[in-house]
Amino acid sequence: MEKLNFDIIELEAYRTIGMKWEGNWKEITELKQMIKDMSERVSELPKAVNPEHQLGLSYHTKNGGFVHYSVYEVDQSQDIPKGMIEFNVPESLYLHVSHPENQSIGQTYHDIFEWIEHSEYKLKLDPHIKYYDPLPIKHEVYSSGRDLNNPYFEIFIPIEKR
Repeated sequence: MEKLNFDIIELEAYRTIGMKWEGNWKEITELKQMIKDMSERVSELPKAVNPEHQLGLSYHTKNGGFVHYSVYEVDQSQDIPKGMIEFNVPESLYLHVSHPENQSIGQTYHDIFEWIEHSEYKLKLDPHIKYYDPLPIKHEVYSSGRDLNNPYFEIFIPIEKR
């Protein structure tokens, strides 16, 4: 098992456009199809900042499920194509981890949770929202051409000082 590196970085606010899915764990097949569909529609976003990087922004605000945005970062002049939505990500401090190939995604997230629990940081959460996961906000960055069955990807978890 590869050792994970935990980095603290600050990211400016950015604008994204893509597709939104909201459902429960039983409907995960629909989510996978939506992610694939969005990757095939990136050509509709000529103002994508990096069309090689698809973002998966998950918010566990549903009991037994979550909300997921499959999006691309775009510049401010990008129009919103039919069937897509705009989602703005606020400026934040993030814990950044690279999830390696051939490693359990569950184990990576377990290690992230443990690192945060024993650090000087805590999750940055909206106190007015009810969450349903130990790591309720997960931002993932995928490269195009990835192996969907054994992906390597970047993970960003919004955090703040305790």
